[in-house]
Amino acid sequence: MTRSRGNSFPRATWRSRERSEPPKAASARRDLVPLFALYLFVKRKAIPAGEPRPWPVVGFAVLTFAMLLRLLGSATSFLPLEGVSLILCLTALAALAGGRSALVRFWPPLVFLLFMIPLPYEASRLLGAQLQQVGTLATTYLLQCLGQPAIAEGNRILIGGVTLNVVEACSGLRMLVTFFAFSTAAVFLMDRHWLVRGLVLASAVPIALLTNILRITATGLAHVWLHDGDDKTRVLEFIHDFNGWMMMPVGLLFLVLELWVFKHLLIERPTSGLPMAISPKRAAAAATTKPRFVSVIQMPVGR
Repeated sequence: MTRSRGNSFPRATWRSRERSEPPKAASARRDLVPLFALYLFVKRKAIPAGEPRPWPVVGFAVLTFAMLLRLLGSATSFLPLEGVSLILCLTALAALAGGRSALVRFWPPLVFLLFMIPLPYEASRLLGAQLQQVGTLATTYLLQCLGQPAIAEGNRILIGGVTLNVVEACSGLRMLVTFFAFSTAAVFLMDRHWLVRGLVLASAVPIALLTNILRITATGLAHVWLHDGDDKTRVLEFIHDFNGWMMMPVGLLFLVLELWVFKHLLIERPTSGLPMAISPKRAAAAATTKPRFVSVIQMPVGR
């Protein structure tokens, strides 16, 4: 976000600083993705006992396609193709080693590795532009609800004598991708009904948008409430960076709150009067814990 009064120079300074920051955050996310994929690989149950049945035809076919995709990505300098080719190579190795049983065990870490691949430039640009508009309009409405004379003008928010520019780096796209990765990780780790998993995965988009809107709103209020002074620029820079750092903790807090609500709202029940098979640990916890809420929705156990 940039802030300016009239035609002053701080606008260009803030814009250039914003463009230099996001690649570091994206690089950090891509570094953590393989580590969590390795954790999923270790956590998954072992292949059932018995002689594995490799799929040599499928494995070699996928491996050949992955190599061709890698050559195409190198020739066109299209990084997403090179990333997809690596994941396809790993899939081919799983098919060659254990066939269906290996793919059943390894598909969650293989799918999670997709978050390591950067978005294509055109997709990033188009999605970022749409998210900029959504963030500008929603932030303007929230500022108006808080009593500020905010007006949206393109990707700018006019608040009295302050102009807040919602630049590309403040669109929340990287936060959206990162938080979608966190939600996917939570879905892979939880042992709940498919409906709960689907709701958690679908909630990644609104939660990411909400945290970005709160960030822009807090930054805008800081520009309005702080009085002019020698240290105002440094204070605003600190507030801007602090709000950016707090986006992920706030998003994770919303995710934890959502899981807590689902835990007490969506209660699983056995189908056809059959007793529900649960682990001894969950059975002991259910016997000693009193429900805090009455079940509103009951879902069949069948997954």
